[in-house]
Amino acid sequence: MKTSDFDYTLPEELIAQTPMQPREMCRMLVCDRFVNKREHKIFKSIVDYLSPNDVVVVNETKVIPARLIGVKDLSQIPVEVLLLKRINQNDWEALVRPGRRLKAGSTISFGGGELRAEIIDTTDFGGRIVRFSYDGIFENILDRLGETPLPPYIHEKLEDSSQYQTVYAQIEGSAAAPTAGLHFTEEVLDAIKQKGIAIVPVLLHVGLGTFRPVQEENIEAHNMHTEFFEVSQDAADKINKARENGGRIVCIGTTAVRTLESAADESGFIQPKSGNTNIFIYPGYKFKATDVLLTNFHLPQSTLLMLVSAFMGREEALLAYEEAVKDKYRFFSFGDCMLIGNDIVKNA
Repeated sequence: MKTSDFDYTLPEELIAQTPMQPREMCRMLVCDRFVNKREHKIFKSIVDYLSPNDVVVVNETKVIPARLIGVKDLSQIPVEVLLLKRINQNDWEALVRPGRRLKAGSTISFGGGELRAEIIDTTDFGGRIVRFSYDGIFENILDRLGETPLPPYIHEKLEDSSQYQTVYAQIEGSAAAPTAGLHFTEEVLDAIKQKGIAIVPVLLHVGLGTFRPVQEENIEAHNMHTEFFEVSQDAADKINKARENGGRIVCIGTTAVRTLESAADESGFIQPKSGNTNIFIYPGYKFKATDVLLTNFHLPQSTLLMLVSAFMGREEALLAYEEAVKDKYRFFSFGDCMLIGNDIVKNA
């Protein structure tokens, strides 16, 4: 398939610049899988689409202040380092700007020298391996010197960095938020639990694999960058029990999907597992562990739109996006969402 097969036209004014307040009042386009059948709802009504035997799977990753602004030693030119994935105590995979000025051996100072870094290698995706040196605790220094790394299409500053965190975020390690989860509030979570539905956390630290653009003409030639994921024994047991009891696996966001699909065997049974995944899901993929998907509206030609197209059909996905544009839904990280499942539409 061609990358251009996943293009669509989006007016710039529909790119959400700020989060919806309150979170649960964003719009939700409910879509049947593989059928051109949809209805328009508000997100907090997601509870009405869930049944007691279902299980809701969330990604409990937490965004770190991964954007560091410093100066290159000697020349004092401003540089930016975006942390992607921790390799060990002091080494990180990162994106850097300006890349042509930051070759192996270059050194950088942040916060007047409170934090220092050396470029020790390059990566196959055009990034760098960065080694930090400091006195004290790295996480505390990063909290002081780092910034929340908002996507480049968001031009307004956050009033509060918690706006770019899910309410259930627990484990630090992501360079970007699992944005489908941004719609949840404690009240919505409580309403789901009161219905007898289990909310199960899994983990995928969002890095370059999730948001790297597809540059190849044929999507099969695109190589996904690895991201760390983990499914605990407890999570696997609860998900498998729901399946055995006839419940659906409801994934909150594409990262939850990629986590479960990386941990599932061919029968859909979830194995407790951790490691790196570079799973790339596009049309033709046979889903093993995902029954219902909540997801935001994604960038044209992105791997995320390809995953959604695999789940609901490419033509149906593009028709849904066309309708969302026509009805002026809000797009991307702070935008509205879609709920997709088999025979899920009630009133169309």
